[in-house]
Amino acid sequence: MEGRAQAAMKEDHRTLRIATVFATMNRVETARACVMALARQTRPPELVVVADNCSTDGTPEVLGSLDNLPFALIIHPMLENRGNAGGVEEAMELAFANGADAVWILDDDSWPRENALEELLVGPWDPEVLRHPLQIDPRTRRFTWPLQVDDGQGGWRLADSEEDLPEGSVIASRITWTGALIPREIREAVGPVNGELFIRGEDEEYPWRIEQAGFTQQAMRHSVMDHPGPQNVVHWKFLGKNFFFERGLADWKLYYKVRNMVWLKRRQSGNRRAVSMALAYSVAAVIIDGPERVPLLRRAIGDGWHGRLGRM
Repeated sequence: MEGRAQAAMKEDHRTLRIATVFATMNRVETARACVMALARQTRPPELVVVADNCSTDGTPEVLGSLDNLPFALIIHPMLENRGNAGGVEEAMELAFANGADAVWILDDDSWPRENALEELLVGPWDPEVLRHPLQIDPRTRRFTWPLQVDDGQGGWRLADSEEDLPEGSVIASRITWTGALIPREIREAVGPVNGELFIRGEDEEYPWRIEQAGFTQQAMRHSVMDHPGPQNVVHWKFLGKNFFFERGLADWKLYYKVRNMVWLKRRQSGNRRAVSMALAYSVAAVIIDGPERVPLLRRAIGDGWHGRLGRM
């Protein structure tokens, strides 16, 4: 494996076949804007795969009518709505089956700036490193979500904006999903995305698996994409850990968030930490949103604890 990786590092990135993937459902103009942002790239991908989760607003037809694109566009019709996790799982597997050397994961509402992919590929290509751009919320001009970066002391700290980053054009980071450029070698070692998480869990679980397999992640300072972030996030610490809670989150989104986090924490750290995670989110939900959330939380925690994944 080492010899293969060393050989790949010498490969000119211009010879790499890059595919971009995202999932969408009933957000035709949002999805169209994402495809057009990719079409404006100074170094466009060779392939774009859009997983359509059974849209009824004409999304497949509108995207399929786009012409003069600098890449091949595949609209992948999902047999059922499998959420972002299932959509990206199928789109990524299709992209690799079509010869991609690396797959760039986006959300349908993430729009790479014109040189984002070109900057993402600057320097020697290392197939054992996940690279990603910076995500900027257009409303706040800060990061869409806090980014974990090297603290220079053997640990990690949260960065909320570019001003918080360490110096340098390449920055060690961790647990990144949207914007992640996944080399084929990482996918072969780690396996596919777990589509059974549906939403709000794949963004934590897949990067964690990548890290557990011994691969590293890098933020490329000069690669940037715009990605609107949540507007009602409450940040607090519980038992020394950082937690983020979105005030007023729809019931179905809260269910998947809590279920998947309890399931994942049990896998990562055992029963005690999973109980702490469940307690933290329950207390936050009741204090911030009210006690009417309790029945939903009970169901989400129970399903996460017993590994009942899939669609709600």
